[in-house]
Amino acid sequence: MNPIKLGVNIDHAATLRQARGVDYPDLAQIAALAEKAGAHGITIHLREDRRHIQDADVYRLRKTLTTRMNLEMANNPDVLRVALDVVPDEVCLVPERRQELTTEGGLDAAGQLATLRPTVRALAAQGTHVSLFVAPEPRQLEAAAELGAPYVELHTGAYANAAGDAAKREVEALHAAAARAAELGLKVNAGHGLTMSNVAPLLDIPNLDTLNIGHAIIAHALVVGIEQAVRDMLAAIAR
Repeated sequence: MNPIKLGVNIDHAATLRQARGVDYPDLAQIAALAEKAGAHGITIHLREDRRHIQDADVYRLRKTLTTRMNLEMANNPDVLRVALDVVPDEVCLVPERRQELTTEGGLDAAGQLATLRPTVRALAAQGTHVSLFVAPEPRQLEAAAELGAPYVELHTGAYANAAGDAAKREVEALHAAAARAAELGLKVNAGHGLTMSNVAPLLDIPNLDTLNIGHAIIAHALVVGIEQAVRDMLAAIAR
């Protein structure tokens, strides 16, 4: 069984910086320390409202990262122009609403085939691996396969916010979705709301390639430092 890879999302280090409008913390330094600690990739979300990650961050990190850049983005022409210029290793297409605190649900790929198709094709043409951030629903997985995206990222937020039997049902849904994704030829990532305390039940999801985790790691880093926070999460997801 291959080890699950960890993508470290550093958006909330940028949130701290933007709160004061200063030039620290240095995202390139934070990303480098996360990579030194064993992160398999760095995830950043360039939002339409630029609330945390800025265009300049994307360009700078593209030059400094030694692992993989996973750029999360809505299907927005302005953000797509940056992605086509920077050529990240991976792009994860996500839904986005200005008033939300964080991404609240999966992308409705099934309902947006016509608008997503040219974006997926443009990114694939430059060698960027495209992932669709979707709920663990068969119709969304089938839409991802129809669009030609090689990856899906399963939204784990419903699981992270559940408890007891409800959490068990969400785990079962994630397992079933990952199995269906494999049947469709899709590779499987997952993320949202995951912590060292709740990640264990997801580690035997079939065909799971990468967990993208951010807020919990950055929060833990305030206590132990970014390198140790990444190492602790890597230990938590080790199988």
